[in-house]
Amino acid sequence: MKKILITGAGSGLGRGTAIGLAQAGHQVIATTQIWPQVSELRRHVAELGLQDRITVDKLDVLDARDIANAVAWDFDTFVSNAAIGESGPMAEIPVDLVRSTFETNVFANLELTQRVIRKFVDAGTAGRIVIVSSMGGMLTAYGLGAYCASKHALEAIAAALRDELAPTGITVQTINPGAYDTGFNDRMGESTYHWQDDAINFTREKDIKATFAEIMKGQHDPQDMIDQMVAVIAAEDGKYRNVWPPATEELIKQVQNNAWTIPVNPV
Repeated sequence: MKKILITGAGSGLGRGTAIGLAQAGHQVIATTQIWPQVSELRRHVAELGLQDRITVDKLDVLDARDIANAVAWDFDTFVSNAAIGESGPMAEIPVDLVRSTFETNVFANLELTQRVIRKFVDAGTAGRIVIVSSMGGMLTAYGLGAYCASKHALEAIAAALRDELAPTGITVQTINPGAYDTGFNDRMGESTYHWQDDAINFTREKDIKATFAEIMKGQHDPQDMIDQMVAVIAAEDGKYRNVWPPATEELIKQVQNNAWTIPVNPV
């Protein structure tokens, strides 16, 4: 039985994974960004009869007091899952939105991860760090540049931690979900229209919407990814990088290979 702390469990893949891990027999601390999510998730956990397996509490990765409380909890596996998404063409997205994306997805998560690592090192715990990245950590898509850039940064952080922590017995893994229909991707796309203005921006709203509509097609059933995340996190060992579904792994490899062979577009 593992004792697992997971952030970003208020909705989507994080919520489903927390529940799935508890149903698999593990002790889970499922954390959410805001108190209303805590209350709602506690009710749902009670309805499922999992209150002895899941502790629900607030952990906003931007809140220093929440972080201090979190590192005092008893766990041997940390799943860094909390993330936000801002979208729009990289050529015009306000830089403060890019900065806020990095603040949550990169800096706040790194700070919490560092605190967890120190907890494990001081206790001599051969714990596990699981960083939930994205397919966007290894490729980019139109309008999702800010989010993808933050996930690219997480990939570098995870790889550095993997090598640095090898002597301690602390293991590091990444999970890279493809496009799943949790509502996160759609909300991220919608965030564009809070700043985009045809009277100011040279990218047209209708063109952005048309491109996003195409990107959002064919999103997968979240339960498929949740099952994979539960399997990876619950396993005693496994691969460093875990991309799902297989078609997404193949797409990433193709895109990365093409970067070496496709010439720049002629002017």
